[in-house]
Amino acid sequence: MKTTTGPLSAIGLTLALAAGAAGCAAQDSSSAGAEKPASARETTVTQETTVTREAATKGLDRFYRQRLDWGPCKDPALAESGTRCAKVIVPLDYAAPKGPTLSLTISRLKATGAKSERRGIIQTNPGGPGGHGLGMPVQLRAKMTPEVAAAYDVIGMDTRGLGESSPLDCGLDSISWFRGAGFDRASFDRVAKKSADDARKCEAKYGDRLAHYSTRNIARDVDVVRGALGERRTSWFGQSYGTYLGAVYAQMFPGRLDRIVLDSAMNPRDYGLKMFQAMGPANEKALDDVARWAAPRDATYRLGKTPAAVRATVEGLVRRSAQRPIEIGGDRLDQETLPFVLYFLGTDDVDNAEYARTVRLFLDAEAGKAVEPSERLAGLLGAMFRTGPDQTGTGRDYANTLAILCADTTAPGDAEWYRKAIEKARAKQPVFGPFHNAPMPCGWWKQKPSEPPTKIDNDRPVLQIQATGDTRTTYEQGLGMHKAMRGSKLVTVPVRTHAVYTGCANACADKAVNDYLLTGELPREDYTCARDEGKGKEGR
Repeated sequence: MKTTTGPLSAIGLTLALAAGAAGCAAQDSSSAGAEKPASARETTVTQETTVTREAATKGLDRFYRQRLDWGPCKDPALAESGTRCAKVIVPLDYAAPKGPTLSLTISRLKATGAKSERRGIIQTNPGGPGGHGLGMPVQLRAKMTPEVAAAYDVIGMDTRGLGESSPLDCGLDSISWFRGAGFDRASFDRVAKKSADDARKCEAKYGDRLAHYSTRNIARDVDVVRGALGERRTSWFGQSYGTYLGAVYAQMFPGRLDRIVLDSAMNPRDYGLKMFQAMGPANEKALDDVARWAAPRDATYRLGKTPAAVRATVEGLVRRSAQRPIEIGGDRLDQETLPFVLYFLGTDDVDNAEYARTVRLFLDAEAGKAVEPSERLAGLLGAMFRTGPDQTGTGRDYANTLAILCADTTAPGDAEWYRKAIEKARAKQPVFGPFHNAPMPCGWWKQKPSEPPTKIDNDRPVLQIQATGDTRTTYEQGLGMHKAMRGSKLVTVPVRTHAVYTGCANACADKAVNDYLLTGELPREDYTCARDEGKGKEGR
C-alpha cells in the first residue's frame, strides 16, 4: 500500500515503497450514476456483544483511564509535520488483564478548527497486516478538505508487535512466504522449508504469546485507545487489512462507532489463504493489461509487438531465471523472487511504463549489459534481501504479519497440498500461480487461534471505496465485504490501483469520502466514478 514508514508497508497485501509509490490518475469530479445522499440511519447488530459488556472485563478500567503523555514522534519527518506521539499500555491477553502488558505507540494530528467545529477522532490503519501506522494521519490529512480537517483529530497506531509497539523479532533474515515456488521440485521444497523454518523460529522465541496477536485483540487495543483519549465514540478509516480490522471493530464494539470508511476492502470470509490465492488471477490480468499497453510501444521498450509477444517475453524471463538468475544491484533474482517484483510493479496502472522499463532492465541485465536499478527498484530489492536488524527492518515487519495472520487463521500444514494447488493454478497463472499458492507459514504454526474468527454481519452505515482492477484486495473481494456490511454504500473506481483515497488522485472518490466524513450522509445508491482519460496518461 502507499502508506508506509518503512520500505514495505506489509509483506502480504500492501507492498509499496515509501520513496516511489505512484497513485492512480486523477479523475473527473463528476460521477456516473451518482445519487444524492441520504441521512445515515439507525442500525442493528446481529452477532457480538455491546461495548459495555466487552469493556466490563474485570481489571480493564486502568487501561481505559490511563493518562497519555504526548511528545514529539521519534521519526523526524513526523515530528516536523506537527504529529505528536504517545504510549498506550494494553494487556497482552485481555482475558488476563493483570498479566503481561504491551506498550503501543499512537500518533495524533489535532483537528485544525475551533472547538465548536470539532467532531471527534478518526482512528486509522494503513493495511497489512504489518503496515506501519504512525504516519497515516499525515497522509489522511493531506486528502481532507479544510472543513473535514477542522473536524477530526486523526489518530495513527503501530499495532501490537510492530514498529514502535513492542515489536516482535523472530530473527527472520528473509521474506520466505512471498516467494514463487518455481518450476521444479527442488525449488518448491526450498520454499516450503523456508516457510516451516520461519514458523519454528517464531514459536521458539515467543511460544504461546503468539496467540495474542490477533485482529480481535488489535480491535480491543483500538477501543482502549479510544477510551484513553477520553472519547465516547470514534470514527474509522481503514484500507486493505485495515478494512478487515475496522469491520471486526464494528462487530465487536458497535456502540462506539461514528463514521466508517473502508478503502480497498477484502472479503472477511476469505481473510487468510483464500484471499492471497485470489490475487493470482488478478495479477495475471494486470500483466495482460501491461502487455496491451506495451505492445504498441515496442520501439521504446522492445518487449514485443503484440500483447501475446509481450507476455511471452515476461514468461520467458521468469523461466530462464530458474537456470540463470538475473544479477542486478548486487542481488540475484530467480524463479522464486522475480515474481515478487512483478507482483509489486503491477499494483497501479499508472505504473505501466515503469513495469515495462523494469522488464527491459532485466532483459538487458540478463544479456550481460551494465544496468543500474531505479531508486524504487533498489528499495524493493533492499526490502527483499536485506532484512536484518541493521538493515531495513522488514524481517521484523514480516514477523508481525505472520503473527497476526496465524493468530487469526489456520492453513494446511501439508507441503503436498500446496504443491497440488500450484500445479492446478499453473496453466492459467503461469507467472503468479506458484507465487500466490506458495506454502503459508501458518500451516506450521503450533499456536492455533485462541478465538474463532469474527463473523462480519451487520448493517452499520459504511462508505466503501473499491477499484475494479485492484490486484491486492480484488473487486470481487470488495463485493464480499459490501455484502457482509449490509448498510454499506459502494463507490467504484474504474482503475487498477490499491488504497484509493490516500494513494490515488481521484477527485470523485475524494469527494465521496470527504462529504461523508463531513456530513455523515451516505449516497442513496452505489455508484461508479467517471474516469478522466485526459490525466495520468503515461502509464495508461
